[in-house]
Amino acid sequence: MTGALDGRRVAILAADGVERVELDQPRRALDDAGAETVLISLKEGSIAARDHDLDDAGSFDVDLTIADVEPGDFDALLLPGGTVNPDKLRMDAGAVAFVRDFVDSGRPVAAICHGPWTLAEADRVRGRRLTSWPSVRTDLRNAGAEVVDEVVVTDGTLTTSRSPDDLPAFCERIVQEFARTSA
Repeated sequence: MTGALDGRRVAILAADGVERVELDQPRRALDDAGAETVLISLKEGSIAARDHDLDDAGSFDVDLTIADVEPGDFDALLLPGGTVNPDKLRMDAGAVAFVRDFVDSGRPVAAICHGPWTLAEADRVRGRRLTSWPSVRTDLRNAGAEVVDEVVVTDGTLTTSRSPDDLPAFCERIVQEFARTSA
């Protein structure tokens, strides 16, 4: 799908504790399809990545902070997982507002593993069909989502996936879904 995302700008919202592979692989797929990916976080500098939540996996340089962006600056949004990352995001009012406003804009949003926690905190899963890491599913149900155990699920503008094992299907689907937006 080389060129499928030419002219599209994709926000990647992440914080310390992001699962490295869940940021790396989707970002590579989006970049390879022609998107401009922008890493947004709660602070300037860099964020710490993890491998299976426990092991140090280096860091990522932050492009912009949440205070410096508006949802209208981007065509799509990616929310990678890792347990700590979305827990930090859902505790930040600016990050939650950004996600809420992004979903409300009607542009595509993709979240993997624990990433949907931030969608739940933004109260944007009610009535939606989603999947996630198993331990997040009760939270999603309690927030009003229909939760299924499938590799990748798209409901309107929301695409969700369960785990790093599902990254090939998730990456392919988000390129398809993000390509549906007008550049």
